Amino acid sequence: METKVEALQDNKVKVTVTVDAKEVDNRIKKAYKDFANKYNFPGFRKGKAPRPIIDNALGAEAVPASVTDDIVNGCYPLAIDSCDLYPVGEPEFGEPVLVEGGKPYEFSFEVECKPTCELSDYEPVEVKLPAEGASEAEIDQQIEALRDYYHEFENANANTKVKADSYADLKIAATDENGEDVSTLSSESRMCLMGSGMFPAAFDEQVIGLKKGQTASFSVNVEDAKDATLMASLEGKTKTVNFEVEVLAVKKQVLPELTDEWVKDTLGFDDVADLRERVADSIKEQKEDVLPRMKENACLIELAKRLDVEVPAAVQEQTEAKLLQDFFSQLQNQGASFDMYLQQNGITADQFKADVKQQAADTAKQDMALDAWAAHFELKVTDEEVLEEFEKSGAKDPKALLKEWREGGRLHLVREALLRTHAVLDVMEKAKVTEYDPAEEAEEEKKAAKKSSKKAAKKEEEAADAEA
Repeated sequence: METKVEALQDNKVKVTVTVDAKEVDNRIKKAYKDFANKYNFPGFRKGKAPRPIIDNALGAEAVPASVTDDIVNGCYPLAIDSCDLYPVGEPEFGEPVLVEGGKPYEFSFEVECKPTCELSDYEPVEVKLPAEGASEAEIDQQIEALRDYYHEFENANANTKVKADSYADLKIAATDENGEDVSTLSSESRMCLMGSGMFPAAFDEQVIGLKKGQTASFSVNVEDAKDATLMASLEGKTKTVNFEVEVLAVKKQVLPELTDEWVKDTLGFDDVADLRERVADSIKEQKEDVLPRMKENACLIELAKRLDVEVPAAVQEQTEAKLLQDFFSQLQNQGASFDMYLQQNGITADQFKADVKQQAADTAKQDMALDAWAAHFELKVTDEEVLEEFEKSGAKDPKALLKEWREGGRLHLVREALLRTHAVLDVMEKAKVTEYDPAEEAEEEKKAAKKSSKKAAKKEEEAADAEA
């Protein structure tokens, strides 16, 4: 079999396949023998009917048509593999011409392939990642989280006002539009954190600024408050909820003192030093698990930015189909339904579709960037590596499975995946990494946000004074 590839427009190629005359004759001979064994021809034993009898009974084109189909269907997948093509669509064949004995047979097909593209830059990517190990700031952050978990509440000074992030003990009387009590909201004493989403923002706005013993009466529109945890179940039952709220106390969190005794009695560690050591080990193990994946994701995101071309629709559709196939296989293995998944994640089917489309677009762009990187640095996949992948699959006969994939025109999928794996490892190995301390960065962001909030509050106060 000989092949010739001709580039066409829109990422399509034309592949011409020529099968030599000897192979054609062997296939014709085998086809006549198979037909003679398959059908009964009067006057002849099974398998002994000569060609003229078979042609007369089945038609002169029966055998040539069968051989033609076998050659085309069997050879075009092999041609795709031998030409190192990576199709993203089904092949389109021209008008078939039947084989003739003693003559070579030629056929051609067109197929859309993944586009060849270039990156704007092939220098090592620069990424920012958390530093390995555990810093003192990270250990402190984890221990503070533990202390916060075991916090207690104390009453703040009676003159303390409820703030946007305050805890407050509230007496709440809630009624619907008909004056009926709303038992899910009413309470003689309910601990509330302002801004937590338990109640709507309109509720928080009325309570913020009150002191112990002060009250507020107001109404909240249910349609505008359905995102609040305690209000969601009221949609369709009443248009408004009327509140009578009294601040019983403004609360402040009190964290336990970090002592050897508290650590031993509450957490079961020997002392503070033992706690810090265990926390450090935990942080280190977590980072060892997640940092490689974080680095890979960061490198892929940066690499994709260097690809300026649009992802062809066929490539994105193929990627989307693969993502959906993997997703539903995973759901099936978990024994879960699609409706259950949507409910657990609080999304609609349309939101799910939009998410998958966006993920497919991002993944396809990253894959194309890896293909460009692999081509630029001439990365290769050997036949031994391909066979090794089939051996890893646990198949009883890896070589037979490899042959099946080649004859089915799917072997390029394995080569493509391996080549992209080589590319991403090469990108990660060459990447320039800047390390940072997540705990210190989080603290800096917190300070910046607090400073910005104070500036905004001051501007609002100045604006109110000016208006007055």
